[in-house]
Amino acid sequence: MSDARPAITADVVRNVAKLSRLAVDEARLPAMAAQLESILEYIEQINEVDTTRVEPMAHAVPLHNVLRDDVAGEPLPLELTLRNAPESDGPFFKVPKVIGGDEDSAG
Repeated sequence: MSDARPAITADVVRNVAKLSRLAVDEARLPAMAAQLESILEYIEQINEVDTTRVEPMAHAVPLHNVLRDDVAGEPLPLELTLRNAPESDGPFFKVPKVIGGDEDSAG
């Protein structure tokens, strides 16, 4: 372990769990501390690798956009568009009121 950082203890795991709002069984804290310590030791090993000539990348393999061009086409007929709507009002979808009603939770 490096002298640059303190060891991961059960108290540290408990605090991280609290900050993350995770419920962690007290009996598991020592094992989790050891696992986190192992992870950090591995990260320290990785940090020793010289990466000065390596360009940053977001993915290990090149990605290509596989989406089609956005080309306007003929719209669906109104009857077909509204066919699966639970309710409609003329040419419009009818939806429940969500703002300004008695149950308005937005204030």
